Amino acid sequence: MEEIRRSCADCAVIHCDRQDSAYPPFCETANMDSAVLEAAKARYDEDNNRQVMQAAAQVEYEGYLKWCRVQEIVEFARRMGYHKLGIATCTGLIRETRMLAEILRNNGFEVYGIACKAGAVPKVEIGIDEECCKIGKNACNPILQAEMLNREKTELNIVMGLCVGHDSLFYKYAQALTTTLVTKDRVTGHNPAAALYTSQSYYRRLNHL
Repeated sequence: MEEIRRSCADCAVIHCDRQDSAYPPFCETANMDSAVLEAAKARYDEDNNRQVMQAAAQVEYEGYLKWCRVQEIVEFARRMGYHKLGIATCTGLIRETRMLAEILRNNGFEVYGIACKAGAVPKVEIGIDEECCKIGKNACNPILQAEMLNREKTELNIVMGLCVGHDSLFYKYAQALTTTLVTKDRVTGHNPAAALYTSQSYYRRLNHL
């Protein structure tokens, strides 16, 4: 059997967070290439990266265990001085997106949203197997969503339940910073972590897919 390369994904102590010196043998912090670490630190001086980190830290500190994620997004956008926010939404979450847009507008933001099926492009036109049409004729179009938000010059984008892979393409082509409010999981009521918490019980089958 091929030896598993251990990393932070296998850590159970998280001493890097507590500034403890007793690290496991495979610890990435203890074995970090200092050149890689310094190069990453230097990039916080690029563009507005330092401002983003400072605003995010302020939101984490002030809202810790007090603010829900919707409020965190509002507070982060305010601290960054953003006015125009974009929403890339799944059509299945249009109701929730309308709620979000109302909240954001009530807090003084301009909002522009674009749904995944905008453009109504048939799946077969972009090379998707025809059998996939059984659950819907038209394709999700995350690249179009990104391009539309780019054209609107949004300053911060919010993802609302884009499919796995579609969200990846949206992040790839969106020019503005993007955060995620809803991660779609139709089975768990959009709470994908539930499958992890039950992977040793109800969802044990996930370990043997």
